Amino acid sequence: MAKLIDIKKDVQNIAVAIASVIGVDVTIVDEDLQRVAGTGGYLFTGGEKVDDSSVFRLVLETGKGYMVKDPVTDELCINCGGKEQCKEYGEVCAPINIKDKSIGIIGLIAFTEEQRNKLFADTKSLMDFLERMSDLIATKLLEKEKNDHLTFMTKQLETVINSLEEGIIAVDMQGSIIKYNNIVKKMFYKQVVDEGLNIRKIVPIFDDIVHQTKKGIIVKNREFLYGQKDHQLRGITSVNSVVVEGELVGLIFIIRNIKQVLKEINDVIGSTYNNTSFASIIGESHQLNEVKEKAIKAASSSSTVLIQGESGTGKELFARSIHSISPRKNKPFVAINCAAIPEQLLESELFGYEEGTFTGATKGGKSGKFELANSGTIFLDEIGDMPLHLQSKLLRVLQEKKVDRIGSIIPIPIDVRIIAATNKNLEEKVALGEFREDLFFRLNVIPLNIPSLRERKEDIPVLMDYLLKKCNEKMNKSIKGFDLDIFNIFSDYIWKGNVRELENAIEYAVNMEHGDIIQLENIPLKFKNIKDDEININNNKIIKLEDLERMAIIEALHQCENKEQVAKLLGIGRATLFRKIKLYNIQL
Repeated sequence: MAKLIDIKKDVQNIAVAIASVIGVDVTIVDEDLQRVAGTGGYLFTGGEKVDDSSVFRLVLETGKGYMVKDPVTDELCINCGGKEQCKEYGEVCAPINIKDKSIGIIGLIAFTEEQRNKLFADTKSLMDFLERMSDLIATKLLEKEKNDHLTFMTKQLETVINSLEEGIIAVDMQGSIIKYNNIVKKMFYKQVVDEGLNIRKIVPIFDDIVHQTKKGIIVKNREFLYGQKDHQLRGITSVNSVVVEGELVGLIFIIRNIKQVLKEINDVIGSTYNNTSFASIIGESHQLNEVKEKAIKAASSSSTVLIQGESGTGKELFARSIHSISPRKNKPFVAINCAAIPEQLLESELFGYEEGTFTGATKGGKSGKFELANSGTIFLDEIGDMPLHLQSKLLRVLQEKKVDRIGSIIPIPIDVRIIAATNKNLEEKVALGEFREDLFFRLNVIPLNIPSLRERKEDIPVLMDYLLKKCNEKMNKSIKGFDLDIFNIFSDYIWKGNVRELENAIEYAVNMEHGDIIQLENIPLKFKNIKDDEININNNKIIKLEDLERMAIIEALHQCENKEQVAKLLGIGRATLFRKIKLYNIQL
């Protein structure tokens, strides 16, 4: 908490104001009895400590004001250590209180008989006045504390945003840039990107995006071209809306260079992932070991594997581990995220294209990921987000073991093992007509269901130690462990982002911690808020029915694989379930 010394200038100004109104000398001390401000005889005594046996100590301890009308006869002055040097004719002390705690004292001192008469002429009005002055100082201190906290939070947020690999630009509805992160200047280095510049100069499709956003259309992975004479950027952007009190007031652009996107998805064997094995999958819980054993058995064949599990559970780790012990381990492993690539690019990336197929096509054409993975393994991540028209083409590849490049009539034979993964419920998507049933059966030859982190909580301490070591190596630190409270909080937390969310939380804490042990105040704010919420709930004997119902629905959603199971578990109809999910604004 901030102290009076932190607002010394304001305190001094208030002391001078009090002195000019009352006509006596003023001294203001903090909770350690250090003088912070003063007038007259105390003008140049800042930092001096008041005697610990003085009346000031009593005022601090009781939180109540006190008057010394005659220092010679007052019982509190008899034992004062500064009695021999005291030149005071009278004194009035008023505490400065914040939330029932005294954080300082205002002292009015009379050094003459005339000042003494002024001091005690109207004591009731005087104490009322001092109480208002104390409140003013307390308010200044709280403002300082709030501003310091906001500054700290802003710096934290800026640090996080500037550490991202994506460009982040915040604009108003007219397109004027309000904020941006460091990577934006690197992307558009020939354009002077600055606050106030209109984003239309670097993202020409701004007006079209605004039109779509106002219609409620989610803008995701939209391609755009930025060009100067000697610098061009082919980028993709996703856009989030900024809504205040129901009104659209701004947009957040998340921008990536498409070259970087393609580089990330073109992850062929030879990358740093080549050493991935089942030993890289940390945890010894029964649930995890059961899936590991099944995956190890599946590795020896060429049958298609469908890995299902929530985001962050390690589906790609399982895919790479299967490949690493399979007969194809010395052949390519090609990974592609079907949700990360714009729909119009996904087909050409998967199946390739012939020269001249479209404007900008590479001379001589380009091989697709299936060709690159020939004789090896292709990993189709987020298969549940693949467009329907590409699902039919993928089905033909599975059936015929051939691919057709875009613009070609000559099929290319391939020998590829397919491992697909999704965090969606494909059976539910099939029922809704969003995923082909015949493709689902072709993919679901060997199903692997990866348990969520909340289903194997006994692995959390092991993962915490492993991820701490990983982050220490990454950031050249030597943090030894965690405060015990953090283990308890992490064990009780429902990890929607699973291991990935846990890793992010630990990486954040390692960045913030400067000691040997990660302390509670250095973990992300949301975990501290959860602890505070739990305390508040425990302190209340009654919880509202709607809160209990919302908590029950959320827990059921975590436990069940689909909405039918959730409705059955809760004893309500499916339509009622969807209505309550909407009513309570539960994020799926």
